Amino acid sequence: MRAIHALGHAVVLAGSMTWEILWALILGFALSAIVQALVRRETVVRLLGDDRPRTLAIAAALGAASSSCSYAAVALARSLFRKGASFTAAMAFEIASTNLVIELGIILALLLGWQFTLAEFIGGPLMIIFIAVAFRLFLRQRLVEEARRQADRGLAGSMEGHAAMDMSIVGEGMFGQRLRSAEGFTAVSHIFVMEWAAVLRDIVIGLALAGAIGAWVPDRFWRHFFLAGHPLASKLWGPIVGPLVSVVSFVCSIGNVPLAGVLWNGGISFGGVISFIFADLIILPILVIYRKYYGTKMALFIAATFYAAMVAAGYAIEVLFGLLHLIPHERAAKVVEAGVTWNYTTFLNLGFLVLAGVLVVRFLRSGGRQMFKMMGGGPDDMSGHGAVPSS
Repeated sequence: MRAIHALGHAVVLAGSMTWEILWALILGFALSAIVQALVRRETVVRLLGDDRPRTLAIAAALGAASSSCSYAAVALARSLFRKGASFTAAMAFEIASTNLVIELGIILALLLGWQFTLAEFIGGPLMIIFIAVAFRLFLRQRLVEEARRQADRGLAGSMEGHAAMDMSIVGEGMFGQRLRSAEGFTAVSHIFVMEWAAVLRDIVIGLALAGAIGAWVPDRFWRHFFLAGHPLASKLWGPIVGPLVSVVSFVCSIGNVPLAGVLWNGGISFGGVISFIFADLIILPILVIYRKYYGTKMALFIAATFYAAMVAAGYAIEVLFGLLHLIPHERAAKVVEAGVTWNYTTFLNLGFLVLAGVLVVRFLRSGGRQMFKMMGGGPDDMSGHGAVPSS
């Protein structure tokens, strides 16, 4: 009976967190689908041909608008690199497309507080800057060329078919006209559903893991692990260990936000939370994919520089937000919710579920089922995919 009760507690926690963030997920993916429907992939490649600061800023902005799960973001970055984007710009795009997206910011605000959203959107560009500096100092052209030859082999990783799909609207007219067209409605519905399909696994795993840890792991364990009783040591330790916890958790993309809430309640430092969230791009399965995409040397280089940049960004956020007195004094992430009530969250969830339902129906009525079969294909299987049919 005790085991059943513990399992039930974990399920309730996971369910309550799901209900808390549902409308934000739908809103974020809908906005992302609109942006992706309007911007051609060729336009992105053309703008990312070097590693100048202006180019990296454009890469970050385009990545933030092109929300992706971590696996699809990594695959898309390789696709951009193969088509002519600079390696540094492709990595900046990859980081932004998982860590600077609107749905992540909304969910952070809902579960942890607006300070974490602000920290994420300041820390993300800082991490890109740190990586750009590290690449400029230590990345040799010979290693880039080796990585390009390996990338051109086209070895499949994960979510390759999804990353290769370009479902933007083809045609004349202003953005608003194209978006209101039948083709625009169809493109948005296809991108929306495919983005959900890409991240659903990570979201489910993340919520389940957060619910299990929140229910089964006592707070005293985390307080000891994160040195919560020693303020200075905790601030120094958090950004170092945060990414390592993420690496072994196997949770990436938005799915690691609920677990971040558990860790924050458990005593990890503010900067440690930010470093943990950034580490979705160096979890063990993705490190294996880097090796397949770019070779062992470049995979190790990415892992080392990304980790160092995550730690540095965590320290920078800890210091900056400490000086501005923006670090929350209470650890009150919404890991526990009383239940479903008739509040604004319920009304928002119901409204956005209707929107999701409309988009799913359009997807199914316009050839969407066939796209699922191609979603996990090889990197070149869908490279020529253009606008989807309007009906």
